[in-house]
Amino acid sequence: MKATWEKIEKNLGVLEVEVESDRVTAALDKAFNKVVKQVSVPGFRKGRVPRSIFEARYGVESLYQDAIDILLPEVYSEAVEQADIFPVDRPEIDIEQFSKGQTFKFKAKVTVKPEVKLGEYKGIEVAAVTSEVTDEELNQELERLQERHAELIVIDEGTATSGDIVVIDFDGSIDGVPFEGGQAERYSLELGSNTFIPGFEDQVIGMGTGDFKDVEVTFPETYHAEELANKKAVFKVKVHEIKRKQLPELDDEFAKDVSEFDTLDEYKEDLKQQILKRKEQEALGVQENEVVEKVAENAEVDIPESMVQSEVQNMMRDFDNRLRQQGMNLDMFLSFSNQSKEDLEAQMQDDAKKRVRNNLVLEQIAKEEKLEATEEEINKELENMAETYKRPVDEIRNILASNGSLDSLREELVLRKTIDFLLENSVEGAPAPKEETETKEATEAEDNK
Repeated sequence: MKATWEKIEKNLGVLEVEVESDRVTAALDKAFNKVVKQVSVPGFRKGRVPRSIFEARYGVESLYQDAIDILLPEVYSEAVEQADIFPVDRPEIDIEQFSKGQTFKFKAKVTVKPEVKLGEYKGIEVAAVTSEVTDEELNQELERLQERHAELIVIDEGTATSGDIVVIDFDGSIDGVPFEGGQAERYSLELGSNTFIPGFEDQVIGMGTGDFKDVEVTFPETYHAEELANKKAVFKVKVHEIKRKQLPELDDEFAKDVSEFDTLDEYKEDLKQQILKRKEQEALGVQENEVVEKVAENAEVDIPESMVQSEVQNMMRDFDNRLRQQGMNLDMFLSFSNQSKEDLEAQMQDDAKKRVRNNLVLEQIAKEEKLEATEEEINKELENMAETYKRPVDEIRNILASNGSLDSLREELVLRKTIDFLLENSVEGAPAPKEETETKEATEAEDNK
């Protein structure tokens, strides 16, 4: 087989391929063996028609498309490898010659991975990030733990306040006509959670056990059910029960209940170290993002639109998977947020382009610096995955190898090593302003959810 590559513009080129005639003959044989099983000719059992009779009756040309479908994928892959190119989109194929006894000629217009011209990537200045734990942060963590271990106490007297859980019946109507989804019995609602229509929970605050009340609200203009959007509704509400969180005392007994420590002071010190470790990881993430962004800005690369769109689809799949883990799916989210799939994809465009650019630049740096993932590093990662999923290492390796993810794991390890290399060769400047650091940390934390 002969394959020649000619670049015609930017990331677009033409791959010209000529395949030996004996491979064409072999493909025609395979095509015949496939087609003949479905052919019926008088005087012959189905699937038993001789090749000469078949070609005389239907013509050898009737096998060409099946033969091309069999041969093209394998020879295209071989041609790509021979030409040493990296396609990033489906090729446009133009068949120039395919017939019995002749060579197979075709041209493929291919969009390939772009060339990256690196700028400065060593000695990049990154802001210093402090990772101290304040008393306020420690107290906030203790308060969250108190909330998590709080008991719900039924309140017999008094009225509901924000933070209470009320067990209610409600019956909603618009202009006196009930609407779908507007009724429920003994529904548990946490006041202040903002899970109901704006204004609903505020009007339940102050009600007591056994109280009745008409709650008047207006559905938001962007409400997911268009027939209810911007409509005024009245809910007849009855309170059956009020439950209030009773926080545990912060003392030695609390420490014993929630940890392995005997005293609150010991537990606080351990908690402080946990917070410190988390903040150090967040600070490292901030510096990693900063050095990658600056290095990418220094590079020159023309990104094909197909790569951006492919990354958008990857982001959409990841987003859908995260939604499913929360008991939703993409269709439900789009309905609730009053968006279309196209709207969401448009919002992801800039981030997708940035991701593609960053990865291309990191790959090029890895090549320049000859950074590779060793077998020892791959094995270590497989061991970590095996520990996480409680499966044998060999089983994890076989699964990844069978679905083509082992190479992806190798590439991910190289990217991590490249980012480590950039940080090791960076210089630490002045600390980032506190507000900026907190914003970056919050963004990173949200991305990692």
